[in-house]
Amino acid sequence: AVLDNVEFWLKKGVDGFRLDAINFCFHDMELRDNPAKPAHLRTGKGFSTDNPYAYQFHYYNNTRPENLEFLEKLRSLMNKYPNKLSLGEVSSEDSLGTIAEYTNGGNKLHTAYSFELLTDDFSAKHIRDTISEFEAKIKDGFPCWAIGNHDVERVQTRWGKKYPEQVAKQPHFASFLTGILTSLRGSFCIYQGDELGLEEAHVEFQDLQDPFGIAFWPTFKGRDGCRTPMPWSHDSKNIGFSEKDRPWLPVCEQHKLVAVD
Repeated sequence: AVLDNVEFWLKKGVDGFRLDAINFCFHDMELRDNPAKPAHLRTGKGFSTDNPYAYQFHYYNNTRPENLEFLEKLRSLMNKYPNKLSLGEVSSEDSLGTIAEYTNGGNKLHTAYSFELLTDDFSAKHIRDTISEFEAKIKDGFPCWAIGNHDVERVQTRWGKKYPEQVAKQPHFASFLTGILTSLRGSFCIYQGDELGLEEAHVEFQDLQDPFGIAFWPTFKGRDGCRTPMPWSHDSKNIGFSEKDRPWLPVCEQHKLVAVD
């Protein structure tokens, strides 16, 4: 049924698919419990260390061997339609190794990205070590890189914490981050607004839409701070994002200063 849906859209002429959490397609057939993860190993990548997701080794609820056969079937179908792309999002206990496994051989995904550069660590060592480890594992696979997305704090804020406020807030910092991203071997994804230098927006509790933020407030305020309306026009209604009286999330007033126009 899933592949039937894929072919429906391929026949419609889509250019490809961005496959969310692609390594979560299968779970353990014996329904075994994931083992507990000690506190000192709860290093979140794409989620905070106090999130219950960090409390387990995710051996049985994702990245199962059956996933490989499914990806081969998916690629076989997509190969019937020239010039289509499959881009996977991967988050596992060894995301770089999983991406290598999922993109090697030319018979599964075309490319994939992980949360390795979506952390708070903006050190040269972390970036260098991540790239080196990836290159050592990926062989003939093809990487995709991301430093921001809809699940983590805005990169301008997240990586700007390491620098004095007057530096991190400057427009050239956003250009610098984009330069890092686009200089890496492979393809890349830019989360809309990162190229403008959008900072994390403050969203009041009563305005939250993210279930995680509502459940874990105030320890974890959720992901809505990076999901507020894109500022297209500084002097338009809802900064040009919507004609509705009230958009899904409130407009961040500070974002007007760096609107597209």
